[in-house]
Amino acid sequence: MKVPESELASRLSRFCQRMDASDPDWEIAVFFGKINQYYFSGTMQDGMLIIPRDGEPVYWIRRSFDRAVAESLFPDIRPMQNFRDAAGDMVSFPKSCHIEKEIVPVALLERFRKYFPVTKVSSLDRQIAYVRAEKSSYEIDLMRISGEIHRHVLEDLVPEILTEGMTEAELGCALHTILIEEGHHGIVRFSMFENEIVLGQIAFGENSIAPTYFNGPGGSVGLSAAVPLLGSRHRRLKTGDLVFLDTGCGYEGYHTDKTVVYQFGAPLPDEAAAAHSVCLDIQERMRSLLRPGVVPSDIYRMIMGDLAADHQQNFMGYGKRRVPFLGHGVGLEVDEYPVIAVGFDEPLREGMAIALEPKIGVSGVGMVGIEDTFLVTPCGGESITGRNPGLIKVGY
Repeated sequence: MKVPESELASRLSRFCQRMDASDPDWEIAVFFGKINQYYFSGTMQDGMLIIPRDGEPVYWIRRSFDRAVAESLFPDIRPMQNFRDAAGDMVSFPKSCHIEKEIVPVALLERFRKYFPVTKVSSLDRQIAYVRAEKSSYEIDLMRISGEIHRHVLEDLVPEILTEGMTEAELGCALHTILIEEGHHGIVRFSMFENEIVLGQIAFGENSIAPTYFNGPGGSVGLSAAVPLLGSRHRRLKTGDLVFLDTGCGYEGYHTDKTVVYQFGAPLPDEAAAAHSVCLDIQERMRSLLRPGVVPSDIYRMIMGDLAADHQQNFMGYGKRRVPFLGHGVGLEVDEYPVIAVGFDEPLREGMAIALEPKIGVSGVGMVGIEDTFLVTPCGGESITGRNPGLIKVGY
């Protein structure tokens, strides 16, 4: 599946417009990150994409040029051995350059500046984040496919594989296999620096509120201190457990994010069920506000301002381990713009995709709550990952 040339041209045009508005004197933008290279070219290689303000963009490929040409409809793809080759094609060098400061290593930047002697380096991270936040119909179609795979697996198939005595790791392996069989592209991508993940957070009971470096409300123990991912080899599923699955899914590069909580073998305590109901009400309230022109930070303040005192301590985390957001953009990466949080004051636009994930930690039980991925529409958020309320009963 090749990304249409018209789609690539639209993305480039919108990026240049955003750069003109934010920094009218910009001279050249250089993308080293593979995700952004894929966004603009439709292929993901070891290369460098140069977008000048005045002139045509060039995608320089170190490896594999042949694959890039086979996969991409980008108009100008050229081979290079190193940055010297690309620099030799420049008629003149700009004084300033915009790059992905969030992800470009200092050593890589130094090698680049050896041949591109720019005197000023600025960030383009916010500009590209907002360009990518507004999804085209092409992108939305792919996300709808991902969302249906996600819904079907978590809502329909997972209850069939939950078995007493299985470990979290065994559930994670089975879930990954099923997702791939159903069409998942096999990886979950995040932009956060050194944020590794396999599927997401997979936990039974109180493991779902265990401490973790992952920047989300849930928790997990993982395989070990060296690999705190996937799920524990030792924690086995037993009657009365909460099962917490906060996972990503993807199709042709585009992700959805979804959380489902299950009750295995017996109902959860009334306190947990009541907290879960609060989360459902909050998500529905936020969903109704996902309309063009609404400001994400206003949604956050509204929800937090109305939150009952007895839920504040463990809302969006557990104890001191709480996150300062209620939702986030989703697309080529799971943690995209916009974020439902303080500081995100640019109004929503139609076509943005946002995962809403209100959750509450419950002592002795685990993390309850819900997460689905929604599209911003004039009528409020449209879920593309289903609308199951969770607390799915399994085995009783």
